[in-house]
Amino acid sequence: MKMKEKMHTGELYLPGDDEIMLEQEKCLERLYDFNATRPGEAEKRQVMLHEMFAEIGENCYIEPPLHSNWGGKHIHFGKNVYANFNLTVVDDTHVYVGDFTMLGPNVIIATAGHPILPELREKIYQYNMPVHIGRNCWIGAGAIILPGVTVGDNTVIGAGSVVTRDVPANVVAAGNPCRVLREIGERDREYYFKDRKIDYTIG
Repeated sequence: MKMKEKMHTGELYLPGDDEIMLEQEKCLERLYDFNATRPGEAEKRQVMLHEMFAEIGENCYIEPPLHSNWGGKHIHFGKNVYANFNLTVVDDTHVYVGDFTMLGPNVIIATAGHPILPELREKIYQYNMPVHIGRNCWIGAGAIILPGVTVGDNTVIGAGSVVTRDVPANVVAAGNPCRVLREIGERDREYYFKDRKIDYTIG
């Protein structure tokens, strides 16, 4: 099996393989061009994202700069996904983000890991595990999602959290390591922030 094929199996492989490096460089050239676009070039950005990403739905907005090992080649976004400044996606294998999910500034989503055994790290071995983020999630500023993690639909991940294991749907979770704090419930239908009530007559 080629090294490139092992990128998506969870097996150990060598990311410095010539075939991998050649293809990766082409992806990074496109990413460079995306990050060099001007604020008024929204349509150009949309065209580029459809070329760069594995999948991207309607009405997605990514605020440059975007950082990505493969320039989005293994990123799958649903529709109406919003990503703020400095999203970093270590997309050495696949990352899935559901419809209407919001990613705060400086969020990191990592699929790549390295063996604990020092002798293997000296040889630059790597393995990759996919990440799944559900529909209508909010990933707070500076959160870090680690390889192999799944975040369930509608869940909120607090700013600065380090998500080391799966988080269920419909909860608020935060911390390092990230833990479930509570379920999303009736109070959330009345208050949007502390004692600030939702005004359902607007919009």
